[in-house]
Amino acid sequence: MTSMLTQTQAWLGPNAKAIRSMMAPLVVVMILAMMVLPLPPIALDLLFTFNIAMALMVMMVAAYMVKPLDFAAFPSVILLTTLLRLSLNVASTRVVLLEGHTGAGAAGAVIESFGHFLIGGNFAVGLIVFAILVVINFIVVTKGAERIAEVGARFTLDAMPGKQMAIDADLNAGLIDDKEAKRRRLEVGEEAEFFGSMDGASKYVRGDAMAGLLILFINIIGGFVIGVVQHDLTASQAANSYILLAVGDALVAQIPALLISVAAAMVVSRVGKSEDVGSQIARQVFSSPKTLAITAGVIGMLGVIPGMPNLVFLSLAGGFGYSAWWMRERDRKAALIPPPRPAEAAQANPEATWDDLMPVDTLGLEVGYRLISLVDKARQGDLLGRIKGVRKKFAQDVGFLPPPVHIRDNLELKPSGYRLTLRGAVVGEGDAYPGMLLAINPGGATTPLIGTKTTDPAFGLPAVWIEERQRESAQMAGFTVVDCSTVVATHLSHLMQLHAARLLGRVETQQLVEHVTKLAPKLIEDVVPKMVGIAALQKILQLLLEEGVHIRDMRSIVESLAEAAATTTDPAELARRIRIHLAPSIVQQLYGPTKELDVIALEPELERMVTQALNSPHGAALDPFVAETLGKSAADSAKRQEDLGLPACLLVPDMIRAPMARLLKRAAPRLRVLAHSEIPETHSIRIASIIGATS
Repeated sequence: MTSMLTQTQAWLGPNAKAIRSMMAPLVVVMILAMMVLPLPPIALDLLFTFNIAMALMVMMVAAYMVKPLDFAAFPSVILLTTLLRLSLNVASTRVVLLEGHTGAGAAGAVIESFGHFLIGGNFAVGLIVFAILVVINFIVVTKGAERIAEVGARFTLDAMPGKQMAIDADLNAGLIDDKEAKRRRLEVGEEAEFFGSMDGASKYVRGDAMAGLLILFINIIGGFVIGVVQHDLTASQAANSYILLAVGDALVAQIPALLISVAAAMVVSRVGKSEDVGSQIARQVFSSPKTLAITAGVIGMLGVIPGMPNLVFLSLAGGFGYSAWWMRERDRKAALIPPPRPAEAAQANPEATWDDLMPVDTLGLEVGYRLISLVDKARQGDLLGRIKGVRKKFAQDVGFLPPPVHIRDNLELKPSGYRLTLRGAVVGEGDAYPGMLLAINPGGATTPLIGTKTTDPAFGLPAVWIEERQRESAQMAGFTVVDCSTVVATHLSHLMQLHAARLLGRVETQQLVEHVTKLAPKLIEDVVPKMVGIAALQKILQLLLEEGVHIRDMRSIVESLAEAAATTTDPAELARRIRIHLAPSIVQQLYGPTKELDVIALEPELERMVTQALNSPHGAALDPFVAETLGKSAADSAKRQEDLGLPACLLVPDMIRAPMARLLKRAAPRLRVLAHSEIPETHSIRIASIIGATS
């Protein structure tokens, strides 16, 4: 016996997956077979009992699930359980009509028990009870669940673009990686499919309730006619036999149908994804001492009215009152517990030491006292984790590991304010409100939102601080909705990209060289520091980073240095030659995979004048008015390009590329300046606009 069991388990192990995949088709085939093949009463008893147990199990799963996707198979379960109940109705109808004249036990013990025990053998009472159950199921539960499922499906589908944009914003800010973004997108898609399926599955429940009502009347009329006409029963005998069996059969099917309807209503009506329904109700309804005390007072007043059931009312009032007193005492004792005493200073007035000299943080984040919760893990603050993601994303994109971000509170700031510092100097500041969301208008949203109007601190887009309950409506209106931590982390990520050159210090340069040495030791040994010292390499990399050129491809950079360092040691000239060497990646960073580049150009006469002024043997001498006009025109052209969804890129001759980039950096910080030699041969250019052209 033991060996046979072992062999069976060994066979089932590798075949378990195949067996599970065959279960659904087999169950459907068996359900359809029940409609055609006659079943004995004992089989009906087993199947009716299994139907009730299955409905109870489904309702328990729906009650204890946390997220809708925890029960993603629910629409299919509704279909299968509905088919099971209808097939049982068909099978039991066949037995009732064929054998109903023999007595109340013709269709099995379950139907007989429901017919005698639940309704006392009175078919009139059974009809009324069944009618009440149909009203509860069809008009109350099913109707409400159907409406909620319909609205939920529409809202979920409308909110999909906003949710996708929020995921893309987190990915671009480095808060999540590609795998997490893929998982979230998949979850958003599955959630939309689930609510869409639930909208359709609710029609099964509604149709099941209607089918149960029609089947009952068909059984009553058919049984009464068969009993009187075929079996020569009196009207009273036919009613006692067939109608009692039909009502019992209807009740046996209607109770599981009501359980499934309640489960469907619980799935579509739940709000929140952090706890099950029972925990939500217990926490939100029965956790307020004031609410329980007022309820106890009202019930107690009703209990002292003459003629009322005083014992019942006063007992309930006493229970509610005791619960309110117990909760208040618990909260009072918790408030009396003294906070942990801080460690006493070892010395009242210690001598000054070198330890008192605190180094200036390379990257710092100062927060007001209301934002401390964002970095407190005990309060579920996730800003520290997001900052780690920002640093990781920066390293993957730019090419070196930035210094750590030191966070500290600053009581001089506004309670909801924060400040970002670089080597002790403030480079950015803003406000963030814990518990609220920032709805950012990317440009196409026109629906007004209720909240505090502001601007996105990272990119200057119009935005509104809104409450959590407005998330769905804001996403459907086209806003990108992010939480408080994401606002701060995105602002930090943007400033790190903007000041990448200042973040690359001597320590970071040395660490970068050591990292590349592990990948190409011979190449680094021949170039650094033999041909180019660490200080010169740092300056060259900073010149590249100042103009937004990423330094991920350090192998190509070092190879270019190996070729050029033999003829020049000027960091600016070496950076120029590296840019030409990295031209394909620079263009791809700006334009992506497109081969036709839309660029901004200078009007030929203006280009000649600027070239002469910037390359004068007596030093650069561009007229201040011309420089101001040139900066304003460049900024306007860059904005027009970005409004069209195109990169803002100015194409100029090689000899004036570097001075033009320095000249326009303040007036048009988002404008990139490329030289003719930096356009790969595989690409073509198209002049989108001309600076200095007269219309």
